[in-house]
Order: sequence, then C-alpha cells, then structure tokens
Amino acid sequence: MTYRFWLVFVLGILLACSGCSGSTHRKGYIRVTKSSRVQKKAEIGYTFTGDASYYGKGFDGKKTASGELFDRDDFTCAHRTLPFGTKLKVTRIKTGASVVVRVNDRGPYAKKRVLDLSEAAGKKLGLDKAGHAQVKAVVVE
Repeated sequence: MTYRFWLVFVLGILLACSGCSGSTHRKGYIRVTKSSRVQKKAEIGYTFTGDASYYGKGFDGKKTASGELFDRDDFTCAHRTLPFGTKLKVTRIKTGASVVVRVNDRGPYAKKRVLDLSEAAGKKLGLDKAGHAQVKAVVVE
C-alpha cells in the first residue's frame, strides 16, 4: 500500500480518537447534561435527601455562580439545578437540627453530595465537627 494511504489512515484514527481524549471538567465548571439542567422554577414542597458538606474560608469574598460575593457567615448554599434565590429548609437527619438557606451558587462538585452549605449553615447543623452528613432539604420559597 502507498505512503499516502497510511498517512490518511493514521490521521483519520487520530482525528477520531481526539474527541475522546482530554477532560471537559475544569475547577468551578459544571457540565450541564439533560438530567442536570437548571430548573426555571422550584416547586414549593419539592423534597430531596442526600449528603451535604460545607465550604468557607477559602471561598470567602469570591464570586459565586449567581454573581454575588460568597460570605461564609450568610445562610446560603450551592445546588446543581435549583434556581438562584430558592430557599430551602435543610434538616440534618441524624440530629433533627435545621436551617433555612438560599441557593446562590452551583455545586457541589463532589459527585455524591447534594448540597454545599455556607460555613454558618454548616455549623448550625453540626457539620463543622462531622464534615458532612445526610440531610433532607425542602423548598420553602
């Protein structure tokens, strides 16, 4: 076979494989898929459960996905799809401690987590000692 044939063949394989290489995940970036599109409206009473954690010092004063500055002393949270401004009542299942937070950021970036709470909200639920815990969240506004 000719040199030209092999050149085209190898380039074709490289081109086909190039779409499979590399990562589209960057820090601070959520890839939106059909199952994770941002909701236009949150239904009051919508409930979900899962693991929650909190974030604080390292993010204080940095811009959130909503455009506002993160304040670890505010009662806010990050959620992948709920609209910004949605208020949630978050209850720690093990202790019954609860807090109302407002969605102002996207995340969490840990796959098994459903919420990232601000440091103030996390402390109110006792996450400053545990790091993360199972919670139940209900849309209240």
